[in-house]
Order: sequence, then C-alpha cells, then structure tokens
Amino acid sequence: MNDTGSRRFFTDRRDAGERLLERLRHETLVDPLVLAIPRGGVAVGAVIARGLGCELDVVLSRKLRAPHQPELAVGAITETGVVHMTRELGAWAGVSDAYLEAERNRQLAEIDRRRTMFRGIRPQASVAGRSVILVDDGIATGSTMIAAIHTLRAAGAGEIFVAVPVAPPERLDEIRSLCDKLVCLQAPLDFMAVGQFYERFDEVTDEAVCDLLRSSLVHHVIP
Repeated sequence: MNDTGSRRFFTDRRDAGERLLERLRHETLVDPLVLAIPRGGVAVGAVIARGLGCELDVVLSRKLRAPHQPELAVGAITETGVVHMTRELGAWAGVSDAYLEAERNRQLAEIDRRRTMFRGIRPQASVAGRSVILVDDGIATGSTMIAAIHTLRAAGAGEIFVAVPVAPPERLDEIRSLCDKLVCLQAPLDFMAVGQFYERFDEVTDEAVCDLLRSSLVHHVIP
C-alpha cells in the first residue's frame, strides 16, 4: 500500500473489482457470500461474486450526513437500525441531537425504499456461519463499513472479509480490528475522496444495481 501521490490507481469499478478478486481467489472460504454496499460497491462486488462463483447481495448501510456538508459522513445507520457515530467528526460539524434524529429518519426512509426495490429482485441472503466478503468502492470516513460490520456480527456471520480498493490509512486500523481480514489495495496519504483515485467514477444508478443483482442470479442459483 504505497503512497504514489495523486495518480489514479483504477480505471473504473470493474477494474477495481478484478484486482480485489485476484487477492481473494486463494482464500479458504466457507459458503462464501459477497455483500456490497450500494450503490458503487455493487459494481465492484458483482465482479468478485462472479469470479468466485458465489452469491451477491447488498447490505443496506447509509451515511449520516453533516449539516450543510452532505458529502461528509458523521456516522452511519443500517437497515437494522444500528448506528455508528464518528464522534470527532460529529462534534466538529456541530451535530445536534435534533438534527441527528431527523437525519436518522431520512436515511431510514431511503434504506426502506432501497430494501423494497432490491429485495423484490432477490430475498435477503442468510449470513449465519458463512464467509462474508463485505465490499465497497472505497472507504472515506469508514462509518458505513463499520456499521455494516456490526450488523453482520450480530447476524452471526462466520467470518468477515472487508475488501475495498482504496481508503485513507488512518481509517484502516479500526476496521481491521473489527473484521477477520482486511484487503485494501491502496491507502494513499493524499486521500481526499474515493473518486480521486479512479479514472472513471460515474454515478451508479438504482437501475444499474438492479441489473447487477439480476445478472448475478443467472450465474448463481440461490439454494
């Protein structure tokens, strides 16, 4: 994980997924399942799931946005209601209890909308006792990933692999302490945003996520 300045490490999310796949191919996995964080993570996770011949599903974790800075996450919430707060960012951003409650409700409403859409394509995968590969297209504050890890632990995942193309180095120690194995291809010192390290970082639409989930069912039959 070398710092190489501000160069772009990945052509696109498919390229990132292929590189992660190469790192995961030789792992010993028990009934593996790829769980991707929508929406960008699904484009990465679909490549990994197809390469490993395993199931692809989503884990619904949403960032809690800072007031007046929607790109900054002060925490995250999952579909089970688990909240993880990045406390130092929350204090710095001046997050009040009233704002946090309103933002929590907004993100739960979005999670519910996505759950209705995505679960209409495939039922939620069981994680109990399985090797779960938790994927996103990158980590910024780490809040959504950490909230997802806690949810998977509570659901009885056998082991949790976190697989991401890029992340700021200061966020990796906490995530590494929570999962069983962390695969991160690049941890540049000049990290400012995930998209900074992709040549193409187009928005992934809901429709694209649905298409990827449908395609995964063609290649893997749910038991």
